[in-house]
Amino acid sequence: MIDELKEKCGIVGIYGKGLPVSKLAFFSLFALQHRGQEASGITTSNGKRLFTHKGAGLVAQVYTEKNIKDLKGHIAIGHNRYSTSGGSALDHAQPVINKKETFALAHNGNLPSVRALENFLASKKALQKNRSDSELVADTIEFYTKEGNSIEESVKKAYPLMTGAFSMVMMDKNNLVAVRDTFGMRPLALGKINDGYIIASETCAIKTIGATIIREIEPGEMLIINEKGIKSVQIEKSNPKHDIFEYVYFARPDSVLNGKLIYEVRKNFGKELAREFKIKVDAIVPVPDTATPVSLGYSEVSGIPIEMALVKNRYVHRTFIEPDKKSRKHSVALKLIPLPDVLKGKKIAVIDDSIVRGNTMKRLVKTLFENGAKEVHLIISSPPIRFPDFYGMDTPNQNDLIASHKTVSEICKFLGATSVNYLSLKGLLKSIGLPEDHLSTSCFTGIYPIDLKERKDEVSYDVPNK
Repeated sequence: MIDELKEKCGIVGIYGKGLPVSKLAFFSLFALQHRGQEASGITTSNGKRLFTHKGAGLVAQVYTEKNIKDLKGHIAIGHNRYSTSGGSALDHAQPVINKKETFALAHNGNLPSVRALENFLASKKALQKNRSDSELVADTIEFYTKEGNSIEESVKKAYPLMTGAFSMVMMDKNNLVAVRDTFGMRPLALGKINDGYIIASETCAIKTIGATIIREIEPGEMLIINEKGIKSVQIEKSNPKHDIFEYVYFARPDSVLNGKLIYEVRKNFGKELAREFKIKVDAIVPVPDTATPVSLGYSEVSGIPIEMALVKNRYVHRTFIEPDKKSRKHSVALKLIPLPDVLKGKKIAVIDDSIVRGNTMKRLVKTLFENGAKEVHLIISSPPIRFPDFYGMDTPNQNDLIASHKTVSEICKFLGATSVNYLSLKGLLKSIGLPEDHLSTSCFTGIYPIDLKERKDEVSYDVPNK
């Protein structure tokens, strides 16, 4: 996706005596790099104390061989993050560690309301200033452990105070704990490696380290892993509302979510798009990489050949050097290189997974015409994004979402495209193959399964429906 949405993070937890847990955590985070590219961190325990290393940048930049060796022990949790609230990337790097360095937590998701946590901590005179949602959860669990509760009981007591989307891994000196909210908004899976276990945001990380996938952690479930083995506790009844964007964009194509291989789901998107939109073009051009399986599905049904007329520079990631207005214009050229010899005189269908603000897509359309394309039809493998997300996806203010204030025809005119075609919500759901009431479609429909509480006023329902 060139007009990028970002997920806040990817998490991993590993337990196993005799296992090189820090190295396994490193390779797992490497596999989850797509879920967060601004900061990374690992915390380990040897049963006596915790060791932590965090840094800004990509996984390969943050850790050295010495860092990994210094992270001793048989328990590890790790975190990759997108920082979305200003400040330096390190300001928000996780795992969150308590002051005594006896407890660590890593969180994927977002709590749109933290009022219950803040009120609880304030009532106990334990509220600190300027704490993030993840830090407030850690502070609350720590408060309960100070009262003499086990980590298992502390998480159980803190759970009702957490309003929002959360998949978490946490640890003390002797225990690895994983917990998922009752809606299962953010993914979390369990695997087995030798006599140990791995918990990760996606199954691709489990496979990367040679572990065997056991199952996904259920919504509302907590796992406690220690020297006694593995224990499952269903804290709340499962009420699945999985984030539909995991299928559209976030998850790696080799990951399995709710029994669905992401690659096959995206190929289904393309097949459904070909049935919904019969466009006369010479070639299908995917925007790499998410749109590639979508394009394969579209080509299979339509019979239209694929041309890889956009080449992705795979070594371009977010930079910490802020681009000025002039250099920002070159962002498309930096990431995507068009092939004029392939485009010249052709009517093309460009396939991408979504349009967010529209500015980057507008520049791409212009570039394609400048490089010889005769017609540029945009085919998008999701419905228009009209509403903001509050559950861990970095969407802009609703006013910045192009589909929140423009009709499809107005979007087409703004982008300068020959046509713009979005996959219908019905087609999207059919392609995934899960019941609609098991998915969160909030970005498309404005229906928020987890109460937004004080943030409800940030949503406007006065949006185009064409």
